[in-house]
Amino acid sequence: MKELEIYIDGASKGNPGPSGIGVVICRGEETVKNISVYIGRATNNIAEYTALIYALQEALVLKAEVLKINTDSQLLARQLNKVYKVKHENIIGLYSQALNLLAGFKKVSIKDIPREENKGADKLATLAVKKELEKSSFK
Repeated sequence: MKELEIYIDGASKGNPGPSGIGVVICRGEETVKNISVYIGRATNNIAEYTALIYALQEALVLKAEVLKINTDSQLLARQLNKVYKVKHENIIGLYSQALNLLAGFKKVSIKDIPREENKGADKLATLAVKKELEKSSFK
């Protein structure tokens, strides 16, 4: 069975503000793919959900069947694990999209981890914002 471990993070400079996502996809000890994308102006929670959606789409492309998703967003983890309800209208659409993508896997676990254990994804998300801000400051 094809199993992937995924680390996701969203970063916003300001809330809302310029935002980026970071995703690290691993198979065993090997990093299969890093994703670092600037997503424009967003809140931190929107960035977190967008990172999840990118990760799930990539996992489907990689034909994964089992996913272990790690996030330092307690809110995202608890919403997807049905501990908290999704109330914010900006998140409902992304949440629905994530649930739709999650249905494409045989087994998924979503774990809330400490920030220190999510450095790779955090660095990629921050880098996406930093690169975009550097580009726009030269204009």
